[in-house]
Amino acid sequence: MDKDTFTLQSIRQDLIDNNLQAKAIIQDILNSRTSIAELEELNEAGRSKLSAIRRSIERLDDWARDTGDAALAKEVDTHRDQFSKTLQAFRKANVSTMLEIEKANREELMAITGESELRQRSTARARHNQGSLVSQENDVTEKMLAISRHLSETTQKSAVTLETLVASSQNVEATSDELQNTAGSITMSGKLLKKYGRRECTDKMLLFFAFCLFLACVFYIVQKRLF
Repeated sequence: MDKDTFTLQSIRQDLIDNNLQAKAIIQDILNSRTSIAELEELNEAGRSKLSAIRRSIERLDDWARDTGDAALAKEVDTHRDQFSKTLQAFRKANVSTMLEIEKANREELMAITGESELRQRSTARARHNQGSLVSQENDVTEKMLAISRHLSETTQKSAVTLETLVASSQNVEATSDELQNTAGSITMSGKLLKKYGRRECTDKMLLFFAFCLFLACVFYIVQKRLF
C-alpha cells in the first residue's frame, strides 16, 4: 500500500469514527435530564467531534481537487450532506434537553411552593410549634430562592448555548456553500480538460495523415524520376 492510499484510507476512517462518536453524543444528550452542567460537557464533546468531521471533509475535498477524482468529489458531497444532518440532529437534541431540564426545575419549584402552603396551614392549627415551623419555612424559602437562581442561570446558559449553536450552523452553511462552489469549478475544469484532450487527439490525427500524404508524394516523385 503506497503512502497516498494509506492517507486517503486514514481520512475516511476518521470520518467514520467521528460520525459514530457524534451520533453517540447526540443520543447521550437526548438521554440527559440531570443538569445544565452535564449538558454543557456533552455539548463541548459534540462540538469537538463536529469540528473534526468538518476538517476531515475539507481534507478529502482538497484531495479530490488535487487529483481531479470525480468519484471522490461525489463522496465529499455525500459526507457534506451527512454532516449537515448530524449538525441539525445535534441542535435539536440540545434544544429538547434544555426544555426538559427547565420543565423539571419548574415542577420542582411548584412542588416546594405547594409544600410551603401546606406547612403554613399546619402552622395555623399548631401555634405551639411555631418556632420549629418558622425554621422549616426559612429552609423552604432558601430552597425556593436557590431553585429560582438555578432557573435563572439555566436560562442564561441555554441562551449562550443556542447562540453558539447558531454561530456554528452559520459557519457550517458558509463552508458548505464554499465547498459547493469549489465542486462546481472542479466539474467545469474537468469538462474543459476533456474538450482540450479531444482537440489534441484530433490535431495529432491530422498531422499523421498529412505526414503520410507527404511521404506518398515523395515516394511518387522519386518513383517517376527513377523509372
